[in-house]
Amino acid sequence: MNLSHFLHIYQPANQQQEILERVVNESYRPIIKGLKENPQAKITLNINGSLTEQLANRGFEDLIKELKVLAEKGQIEFTGSAKFHAFLPLLPEKEIARQITTNLETNRKYFGDSFNPVGFFAPEMAYSDKVKEVVDKIGYKWIVIDEIAYCGKNDCCDFSKFHKIKNSNLVAVFRQRKTSNIIMSAVVRSAESLKQILEEDADKNIYILTAMDGETFGHHRPGHDKILFEMLKEKSFQSTTISDLISRFPAGEDISPIESTWASSEHNIEKGMQFFSWKDPGNIIHKWQWEYLYHVLNIFYKYKENNCPDLREKMDEALASDPFWWASAKPWWSLEMIELGAWRFLDLLNSFHGVSQKDIEIGKDYYSKIVLKAFEWQRTGYIRELAKTYQNQVKAPFKERTVGEGKPEVYDAFIYFMKKKMLEASEKENYERAILWRDAIWKLETKNDIYDAIHATDLLRVEVSDENLKKIMEKYKKQYKKIKGGQPEDRVIL
Repeated sequence: MNLSHFLHIYQPANQQQEILERVVNESYRPIIKGLKENPQAKITLNINGSLTEQLANRGFEDLIKELKVLAEKGQIEFTGSAKFHAFLPLLPEKEIARQITTNLETNRKYFGDSFNPVGFFAPEMAYSDKVKEVVDKIGYKWIVIDEIAYCGKNDCCDFSKFHKIKNSNLVAVFRQRKTSNIIMSAVVRSAESLKQILEEDADKNIYILTAMDGETFGHHRPGHDKILFEMLKEKSFQSTTISDLISRFPAGEDISPIESTWASSEHNIEKGMQFFSWKDPGNIIHKWQWEYLYHVLNIFYKYKENNCPDLREKMDEALASDPFWWASAKPWWSLEMIELGAWRFLDLLNSFHGVSQKDIEIGKDYYSKIVLKAFEWQRTGYIRELAKTYQNQVKAPFKERTVGEGKPEVYDAFIYFMKKKMLEASEKENYERAILWRDAIWKLETKNDIYDAIHATDLLRVEVSDENLKKIMEKYKKQYKKIKGGQPEDRVIL
């Protein structure tokens, strides 16, 4: 089985020292330690230049040295990215190029020749034709994107070949959602459990690329670094870097990926809202944030000849995606990050030489509107209601979403496979897993599934293909069709 792991590590510029220390000690150090203890282990890693600078300037130089050694040994393959984690599809091409080139310059400054990436990762795995064109022009050979970009739907990606993107020299490398999500969500906690889940794919000549935040291991999920190194030790997984992975598979036909991120859903794409966490048409704060960004950026272009060189770096930093993400309120929300993003633009305006008072006043107005609206949403409870609505959309009882809406065959198919999985686990004496399925059935039947962080049906989809689910659904549908009467009320068949 060809399994490759891509990790993305990043912290906002000027992250609080105590938070940075926690992430370093809970996640980055264990990952480095695990790689050193397993010299056969290989990963592909993105580290944004802004994080590299923080590590170098705030007492963590040893991490840079360790990463450099691992790269020289071939255990780490670095990728290119955007220095300040900007959301690239929504920026002008010149800013996309600058974020990418400054990221390369910064990381080369600290890592030297060991930082020589041939592949590219856009923050949030945000793909668009504009991003493709800039990345291709700079000279990268491949770009990692989510599988939904293949055709705009789940489960349609061809993992048996590597496809070049039309009108470019870039090869598209697709992240597999299923495997990535079950690792991130801790559905599996051991390499053995992962092997069981991937059993169906074991004999297929396909690649499996997992991609996630590196902070998942140890920081977001304490102790979860254990599974990472179990996976890297497992000989049957043949873990390798992305570039090595590409060399093992034939070339497929040229493709045109869909604009998307690693968080995009089919619904988002159908509605043309695949970037809604950063630019939601119904979010007035997002609207003002982007207007504010372009207001300041256009003034910067106009007066740049008179500006001090250090303002270019401040402009780069102000383009970070974090304030937009934390203003989405579905469900991410942080007053502190929203205000900081708005303040950075205001600080820039006040630093420009020759800028008109009118332009400064426009900037002040944007700052006030954004911050006051954010406080209003917080104070009035709008944010809590929005979060509740968002959660309720996801957490309506499965029984109500199926049986209650005239689709009993869907409900019965899931129960059928859960019972089957429960019995299989019991026969293998994997009683812990058998109990998991027993409890999942009970929760669905009693409508207690709304309290689960990971829904039971999502767990099942990890182990049962949609094709098999559809077959059983069709079987039950035919049975219901035979016994359904001509009146809306149920009739007893004697």
